[in-house]
Amino acid sequence: MSPVLQTDTADAVHSAFTRVGSNQGMSRQYFVAFAAIGAASVSAAVGIRFVLTRQAAIARRRIGKPLGEQSIDADRVWRRALDGDPVQLLVLGDSVAAGLGAERRKETLGGRLAKGMARRMRRPVRLRTAAVVGAESPDLAAQLAGLPDDYAPHVAVIVVGGNDVTHRLPIAVSTQHLRDTIVHLRRQGTEVVVGTCPDLGALRPVPQPLRRLISSVSRRLAEAQAETARSAGARPIDLRRAVGPMFFDDPDAMFSLDRFHPSPLGYRRTAEVLLPAACLAAEAALSSRRQTVPR
Repeated sequence: MSPVLQTDTADAVHSAFTRVGSNQGMSRQYFVAFAAIGAASVSAAVGIRFVLTRQAAIARRRIGKPLGEQSIDADRVWRRALDGDPVQLLVLGDSVAAGLGAERRKETLGGRLAKGMARRMRRPVRLRTAAVVGAESPDLAAQLAGLPDDYAPHVAVIVVGGNDVTHRLPIAVSTQHLRDTIVHLRRQGTEVVVGTCPDLGALRPVPQPLRRLISSVSRRLAEAQAETARSAGARPIDLRRAVGPMFFDDPDAMFSLDRFHPSPLGYRRTAEVLLPAACLAAEAALSSRRQTVPR
């Protein structure tokens, strides 16, 4: 509640209690006081909603869609000349997972991960990107449904949540869809890495106080995603802590021209923090599948 509304409410309560002269009058004045509090609270809520809605419109105008809505297709076998069957890497999620803002396929999140995994594991990596620009957590199911029936990747990397925050999706709904996706993948022998929701407080085009609000919500979503991932058998990576400070400290370098999606450098730094977990997950999946092959 704003200071003005707080003052108005306090004055109304003070006036109501200083005018009481009988039990009947006190009962009536209680009613008047609480009515004043309720009216002030409703006015405050309406005022805040108006301000936030207006600021959201300002942010949309500032960001626009200079990058379009289609990311670069980076799906291929990376480092094909290396020995061994390719490690199967699946990337699910939103525009960050899809690599919107990258200028070349090797600069996308999937391309960075596939190339880095191939280098570290010394074997080819086949990348499949099912992530979709604009996706929210409930869209993960459709991304899975669009995959071939016999496709069982060694490791899946999921990055989702930013659109959940901007579209005000309840955290419980987001985490339930994330859990369902992880459980589905784990049942088919896929190891899962979850990059939790970035801190949207780094988005400079979003004015205050809306930026503080979405920063708080994105932090709470990230914490819930990490807990959900661990309980479902996935490996969570806290992107807010791992790369968030870089986006806050050097937004011109870390964000692309729309100041919303990562730049090639932003994707590089994000991939670097996901890469160790992705390699460990791939090794675990390969080891598990070797043990289940009949001799």
